[in-house]
Amino acid sequence: MPEYLVYFNQQWVGDHPEEWFLSRVAPSMAVVEEMKAAGVYVFAGGLDEGAKAYSADPTGDEVVVTDGPYVETKEHLGGFAVISVPDDEAAKYWAGKVAVGCGWPQEVRRFGRPPA
Repeated sequence: MPEYLVYFNQQWVGDHPEEWFLSRVAPSMAVVEEMKAAGVYVFAGGLDEGAKAYSADPTGDEVVVTDGPYVETKEHLGGFAVISVPDDEAAKYWAGKVAVGCGWPQEVRRFGRPPA
């Protein structure tokens, strides 16, 4: 069965008071439990905004690992879920459920097939 990535950039979340974020925990976790019960859940999690990011660059003679994201960007990944569903329609359904649970937009993309 195909797997899909449901994800959001941290900047899509918007500015909200801490109470608002705390109010999103129960609905978000309810969607995760619903995905598990439906048998579509593979993995889900939010990234720790306070943790360091590292990049690994193999383009030189040696791999260089540095602190911080490699690409200068205004957006960065905030969290994601991987689901295993039969088709795009099912993936869009679950992306909508995740968006409602979290309270901010989500994007959904199908993983490519591994090479034969």
